[in-house]
Amino acid sequence: MDGARVIAEALKAQDVEYVFGIVGFPVIEVGMAIQAAGINYIGMRNEQAASYAAGAIGYLTGRPGVCLVVSGPGMLNTISGMANATVNCWPMIVIGGSSDVDQESMGAFQEYPQVESARLCAKYTARASSIGQIPFYIEKAVRMSMYGRPGACYIDISGEMVNKTVPEESIRIMPKVQPPPPMFASPDLVEEAVRLLMSAKKPLIVVGKGAAYARAERNARELVNRYGFPFIPSPMGKGVVEDDHPQCVIAARSRALLQADVIVLLGARLNWILHFGLPPRFNPDVKFIQVDICPEELGNNIGTERLLGVAGDLNSVTKQVQKLIPRDSIIISEGSNTMDIGRTVLLNHSPRHRLDAATFGTMGVGLGFSIAAALLVKDRWPGKRVVCVEGDSAFGFSGMEVETICRYNLPILMIIANNNGIGVGIDAETFREIEVKDRGIDIPATGLMPDARYEKIMEAFGGKGYFVTTPSQLENVLQESQTAYADKPVVINVAVSPQSMRKSQEFGWLTRTESKL
Repeated sequence: MDGARVIAEALKAQDVEYVFGIVGFPVIEVGMAIQAAGINYIGMRNEQAASYAAGAIGYLTGRPGVCLVVSGPGMLNTISGMANATVNCWPMIVIGGSSDVDQESMGAFQEYPQVESARLCAKYTARASSIGQIPFYIEKAVRMSMYGRPGACYIDISGEMVNKTVPEESIRIMPKVQPPPPMFASPDLVEEAVRLLMSAKKPLIVVGKGAAYARAERNARELVNRYGFPFIPSPMGKGVVEDDHPQCVIAARSRALLQADVIVLLGARLNWILHFGLPPRFNPDVKFIQVDICPEELGNNIGTERLLGVAGDLNSVTKQVQKLIPRDSIIISEGSNTMDIGRTVLLNHSPRHRLDAATFGTMGVGLGFSIAAALLVKDRWPGKRVVCVEGDSAFGFSGMEVETICRYNLPILMIIANNNGIGVGIDAETFREIEVKDRGIDIPATGLMPDARYEKIMEAFGGKGYFVTTPSQLENVLQESQTAYADKPVVINVAVSPQSMRKSQEFGWLTRTESKL
């Protein structure tokens, strides 16, 4: 067996279904071997988008997606995806080709300290020492990515190992890693948590994406339905309990957080999204019941005095979109204002049906996430619709992945809220009045090309594109896209006033703390 086949067979044994990447020296043969083993290889246009797609597979399925990339800059382009997966606690694996061992320190082609570069943003990193050890490293990476707090893992494969052969009988393919064993909370702590919750005058449940990842929707819904507790979801906790549930108080989020006397955190972290659990956003005397798979997360930012920690498994434009997309759509949303508004208006009714910038606030994830979700829809969830709503700036990060979408004929409906800028755009008349020589000075730092026809990119590769300027036009093309083009990639480029989604540059949604210096 050559090294490429060993890699492929080891991935197959671990039940890896999807590998995303861009092949080149020294991993072309690895990509071919992966396909020969019956694993889906999805050739992307940028390694960053490929790594985002692999992470999304990990979140949606619970088993890691894999990203295969070339050496040097190819591997470095996956750093954002690895960091995004690790911060969000999603399992994924990057396999990077690297320069030959016998050329180390000689200035080899694309020689770079790749393992060291991955170490800061991955749970586990390794450089395979021999072909025979490759299955060991892959099994360990799969296990490490899933067990405890999930995250990214990196495996480095030197170039000479890809084509070098070893006797087949010398290779031991490791058995499939089983799902993580359940972690049971102390019965005494559970009883204490129940007593505290039942004594609360103003209880509140906060449903995080950890509850979605844990497939805990049945228990979360039972908790809300049986006892009538009000709840709010985190951005990606949406759908664990339906957004239109009568006990959802997201419309009064700030008031609910401030007035609650006991808050139950179901797979939600007290980070910037929840204002760190601190005043003035929270009652200074509020008690927290924190349920989390990671014991080290318990009490983070608030200490343990006000905490009962239970470590264990949980088990306008926009309104038209919400009205006309199927109820059970998988919604991908990114872009500063587009995502913020979409979190309120675009409702979710099922768990793991929302993907956005999440804890790391990563821009550019939209198309990679959409591709991952659409592959799962084709293979596992027929009939669902993948809807990607993003700003024009967010689309620009990975717009060429439209070609990937068309090449694999993925029926993604993409709606671009095009306001000619990042948050605040520039109108066409103002843009035309600025002399070309002065544009580096006079075009606002947030401004982009006015009236860009992004739908033409989709049309260039055989998909369907629309350009709309009014809500009635949007309603008409949404209906048409759901009937005549339900099985095709579609981009609806929606012209939005550059000032219509203006937002304070102070970013008031972030919690600020006065400097003590």
